[in-house]
Amino acid sequence: MPKTSAATPPLLRRVNASKLLGVLSTAGVMTGTGLIEATGLTRATVHAVCNDLIGMGWVLELDPVRDESAVGRPSRRFEFNSGAGFVLGIDVGAAKTTVVVANLRGETVAKAGRSFAAVKEPAERTDLVDEAVVDAMADAGVDDDQVIAAGVGVAAPVDRTGNILADDEFWRRFDPALTARLTKQHGWPALLENDANLAVLGEHWRGQGQGVDDLVVLLAGERFGSGLMDSGRLLHGSRGGAGEMVYLKLVEGVGDTHGIARIAREAAAEALGDPAVETVLRELSGADPVTAEQVFTAAAQGDRVAKEILEVVGQRTARVIATLGVLFNPALVVIGGAVAEASKPLLPSIEQLLATFTSTPPRVVTSSLGDTIVSVGAVRHALNYVEQNALDLTLTARRF
Repeated sequence: MPKTSAATPPLLRRVNASKLLGVLSTAGVMTGTGLIEATGLTRATVHAVCNDLIGMGWVLELDPVRDESAVGRPSRRFEFNSGAGFVLGIDVGAAKTTVVVANLRGETVAKAGRSFAAVKEPAERTDLVDEAVVDAMADAGVDDDQVIAAGVGVAAPVDRTGNILADDEFWRRFDPALTARLTKQHGWPALLENDANLAVLGEHWRGQGQGVDDLVVLLAGERFGSGLMDSGRLLHGSRGGAGEMVYLKLVEGVGDTHGIARIAREAAAEALGDPAVETVLRELSGADPVTAEQVFTAAAQGDRVAKEILEVVGQRTARVIATLGVLFNPALVVIGGAVAEASKPLLPSIEQLLATFTSTPPRVVTSSLGDTIVSVGAVRHALNYVEQNALDLTLTARRF
């Protein structure tokens, strides 16, 4: 019986096509010569595979640039067709949802959102997510058949197959049938992932974590949650629980999973409950409940009460980051979420304390992505799906 090669010509063509798409999707216009240098493939292979990708709609061939002093035929010029389809990045948070429509380079085309303030049942939350999806797509002028995939982030453990671990009351707020309902309604695959995992994908792609493969993103708003990347690879664990921080209930000086915003807000409310306490927080909050942002503002103005609150918050956050440093030994921890920008003043004390808690303290920074961190990661998650399955997808939104 004749031997069968493990790398058959069709398989080699797929591998080569993926390699070329990977280069073109992150570059501008490239010549055949440039692609040869970037991929190590032969000229014949580059041209043959590019012809395939042009026929499928993934690549555009541009008119050659003629150089009168050059000898021979001008080089062929190729460009990734970023308008060949679209992806969605959907952040389903505890308080609101944000939907981003992006082209295949990850550039935002439109954005929409909904508040969950009046939501009582998980299914109502899904209805609002769908409304935001419809609005964002309408603003972008994009139909369902032009969308290739959507990345969806929720604040619950999600395993490698996209299933929610609904063992906790907080996690049961999220509709386990969310992605199935979106797919049934719109026809495109909805790819569920944990919000902190998407945050680390977003930071690694477009944020402070670019070029850092041993990375942790600490979502630190209402609850602490972490996304973990080791050698450039997301860590899920057996049931999607890697990075979940319920263990903080056992950590001395922490005791629960409450994040920076919640701790700052509750400590400020307690201080304001005593009429004898003098603080500018009274003026900043007025008749409304005090916010974490107002605590940071008051501290910047030199308010003693606010500064004492943030000192406690900084010590507590340092302990949380130290546990991540001991367990996972990342090179960088990025504090993300709505409080990221406001948390910058905490960094010096956090870094000073870290050196006393662990012999391998990571560098700590705040995210530059703000409250888009999860939706940016959701776009990246959808693009990963596109790149991995490009040769099996049928494009309907070709823009030549």
